[in-house]
Amino acid sequence: MCGNGHSGGTNTIFGVLLGGAIGVALALLYAPASGEETRKRIRDGAERAKMRTKEEYEAALEEIEERLEAMKSSVNETKDEVRVAYEAGKEAYRKEKAKHQEA
Repeated sequence: MCGNGHSGGTNTIFGVLLGGAIGVALALLYAPASGEETRKRIRDGAERAKMRTKEEYEAALEEIEERLEAMKSSVNETKDEVRVAYEAGKEAYRKEKAKHQEA
């Protein structure tokens, strides 16, 4: 994760959208064509941007799911370690208490 609170996938998606918009604008400014041709170029560019955005979204979603699973696993491991330590502590307490009651 980036320090600004955005994931790399989010930044990538934003970059793809921004790049697509800039590309469309530049194409309109520097490539004079008929209205029909211009509309076709806009549609094609928008479709390419849509596909790239979808791919980046799916990749980011997959990464998030993988990280979530890793975090769940880590939490479960820590929970098990804490449980074992707690039980060991309880047992040690019982033994010490029994020693002192016998004396």
